Amino acid sequence: MQNSSAKLAIVNNNTFEATKVVNLHHYDLSSALQTTLEFNELIAIFSGKIESMIPHSAYAYANVEFGLEIKSGVFTKHSCSYALKVEEQGLGELTLMRNHRFNDAEIKLLETLLCCLIYPLKNATLFQQALKLAYTDPLTQAKNRACFNDILKREINLAIRHKKNLSIIFIDIDHFKAINDNYGHECGDVALISVAKRIKESLRRSDILFRIGGEEFVVLLSDTDIDGAQLLAERICKSIERHSLAYDMTVIKLTASLGVSMLRSGDTTDTLVKRADSAMYKAKKSGRNQVALN
Repeated sequence: MQNSSAKLAIVNNNTFEATKVVNLHHYDLSSALQTTLEFNELIAIFSGKIESMIPHSAYAYANVEFGLEIKSGVFTKHSCSYALKVEEQGLGELTLMRNHRFNDAEIKLLETLLCCLIYPLKNATLFQQALKLAYTDPLTQAKNRACFNDILKREINLAIRHKKNLSIIFIDIDHFKAINDNYGHECGDVALISVAKRIKESLRRSDILFRIGGEEFVVLLSDTDIDGAQLLAERICKSIERHSLAYDMTVIKLTASLGVSMLRSGDTTDTLVKRADSAMYKAKKSGRNQVALN
């Protein structure tokens, strides 16, 4: 088998840039990495394939663009980290760990092997960017209704399989039509952006925000019971109320009505959504700017 040949540029702080890979020596590794466009699977495959050549007890991968932090194994004090980059595009940072130092020969081999990972990571990045664009509301940067439909099905199946709680919060901006009618749609857009920001500031990392309609948002809460969902909904409600909107020399008071529901035995996506939607309308009928359960 021919020797591998790669052009590598090692920049400050182990920043790694691969510009070209010629005659890949490690065909098995490269072939395996072509089988998926999922970041977690790519990193797991890479770690497993190089284990015999560069023994390590754990790996960590972080990608700020997609909010990823993937970790696996037994973490120890000795590590070797690379920020991965190709054609000026950041691809995240990979760290390998074990309980004794990596020697120079292993580091040199690792840098060659990383060439096999670069372009699969780039392909995964392009794929995930396309998905993100297709599933993101361009105004508020929340996930959109199509994404909500897909993720809700997945989360319900996971909750049932693992016997975990799942809750949702429906959020509707109060008197939103009046804002559009009195101040114009540009002001309405500013109000939507402001409310989305208030909601995001109240969420945990595991919570997911969707914009499913004109002034309607949904928060999906995995592994959360009705009490936990209610507490979060109350926090969101108060946060929206506390922040007034300043638009064109006018101060506009924003409030929202919120409905909370938890997955029950026998629920489908439709029944869970209808119950949360019903709770939200209950909050509106009770005077708005409050949380209701169903």
